[in-house]
Amino acid sequence: MTTRRSSRRGTSRIETPRTPAAVLWDMDGTLVDTEPFWIGAERALVESYGGTWSDELAHRCVGNPLLVSATIIRDNSPVELTPEQIVDHLLGLVVAEMRRHVPWRPGARELLESLVAEGIPCALVTMSYVRFAQVLLDVLPAGTFATVVTGDAVTHGKPHPEPYLTAAERLGVDPRDCIALEDSPPGVRSAVAAGVPTVAVPHVVPVPALAGAVQVPTLDGVTPQGLARLVATATAPAER
Repeated sequence: MTTRRSSRRGTSRIETPRTPAAVLWDMDGTLVDTEPFWIGAERALVESYGGTWSDELAHRCVGNPLLVSATIIRDNSPVELTPEQIVDHLLGLVVAEMRRHVPWRPGARELLESLVAEGIPCALVTMSYVRFAQVLLDVLPAGTFATVVTGDAVTHGKPHPEPYLTAAERLGVDPRDCIALEDSPPGVRSAVAAGVPTVAVPHVVPVPALAGAVQVPTLDGVTPQGLARLVATATAPAER
């Protein structure tokens, strides 16, 4: 994600961040703070069957495809619904919360708007279903996202690389020329496996250090140029 320019007086090189071909956004926990909605819905469902839902189990669901999370719920609680029924139930609760209030993560909406203003294509790459993603799309200007990849539109969800490869293919760009924004271990692994330089913004759960990803505590104050510099720093070769 950098271009190099040699100095006139020697062999030293100046790293100049290159504008990404596209920025690929995760939704839950990265763009919007909806993880509390999901955890609350999970807890309400489990408790309605007389069970308890711990933070540890809730955190195991973060970033996963919805059917995977539904299976975790079914395997660790008295809930007798099928995974598909669990997903449908949770979606109903979370969509209702989202329609009442869109809880933006710090700096995320501002960065998204800046990228769009500079003509940098953005994609939404989420394991939530289109039914939920549409709630977010409805509050944004038309065309904010050049493409949307949802969990019900891919065969393999995160941490498989398919979601990010699909987004890059739809945009007609090389994954290596993009930047992904993620908050969860499955999401970061998905983007890195797709070859996308990744900025991890851990939120509900910690994200292990991975080659190909740089971590920041927040997107607050991050500009498109700053985003490119973050990735350039993370991927720059060590000096000799």
